[in-house]
Amino acid sequence: MIDIHCHILPYLDDGAKDLDETIEMAKSAVQEGITKIIATPHYKKREYENSKEKILQTVEMVKRELSQAKIPLTILPGQEPRIDGELLQDYQKGEILSLNNGEKYLFIEFPSGHVPRYSEQLLFDIQLNGLTPVIVHPERNSEIIENPDILYKLVKNGACTQITTSSLTGHFGKKIKKFTLQLVEYNLTHFLASDAHNLSTRPFRMKEAYDVLVKEYGIAADYYFRENAELLLENKTVIKDTPERIKVKKLFGLFG
Repeated sequence: MIDIHCHILPYLDDGAKDLDETIEMAKSAVQEGITKIIATPHYKKREYENSKEKILQTVEMVKRELSQAKIPLTILPGQEPRIDGELLQDYQKGEILSLNNGEKYLFIEFPSGHVPRYSEQLLFDIQLNGLTPVIVHPERNSEIIENPDILYKLVKNGACTQITTSSLTGHFGKKIKKFTLQLVEYNLTHFLASDAHNLSTRPFRMKEAYDVLVKEYGIAADYYFRENAELLLENKTVIKDTPERIKVKKLFGLFG
C-alpha cells in the first residue's frame, strides 16, 4: 500500500514529536502492509513554517535512520499547505512542495469550518500552472458537509480530493463516515490516505479502511484507490470517474 498523506517526519508539526516516534510509526506502517509514504508536514504561515528545503532535508535524515534500523519503508517528500491567497506565489518562489516533488500534484487544505470564497479561482490558477490540486479531507469540512455542491463544482472543474482512513472507519463519527461513503459513491474523491499523526489517537488504519471500501463497494473500489496512489507517485494522470451531485434526499440522513 501507498500512503500519500502522513505526518511521520519528526519535529516539524503536530505529527511525530521526535525521531523515536517516527521510527515507531514506520514500524506500524510496515505491519499494516504500507511500503511507501509521502511525508506531508503542515505548511501554515506563522504556525508551521515548513519550507520545501527543510522538508527535503528532514526526509533524507529519516531515510538514513530507517535504513540503519532495517525498516523496509520508503519515505518520499510532500507537504500539506493550508489554502492562502499567496499559495501559488509561494510555490513559484520554491517554498511549497508538490507531492513527491513531482511538480504535478499539490495538496490543498481548507479550514475545517469553511471554504474561502477565492478557492475556486485559486484552484483554477493552480491548474493553469500545470499542477493538479488535491483537496485533503473534504469530508471533515463543515461547509462542504452542509453544501456538497461546493465540492462537486471544484471536482468538476478539475480538482482531485483525498479522503481519510479514519473517516471511512467511523473514528470521526457516524455522520462523517456516511458522508465519506457518499463522496466515494458519487465519484467525488480520488485518493485514500491515513493523515496519520501518531499511533495513539491518529494511527494509519489503512488496512481497515480498505476493508470498509471492499465491503461497501466491492474490489473495484480497492483497485481504484490503490492504482491512483501509484499513478500519483509516478506523476501520471489519475483515474477520474465523472463526478455526480450528491442527492439531497440522501444527505438528510446525515443530520438525523
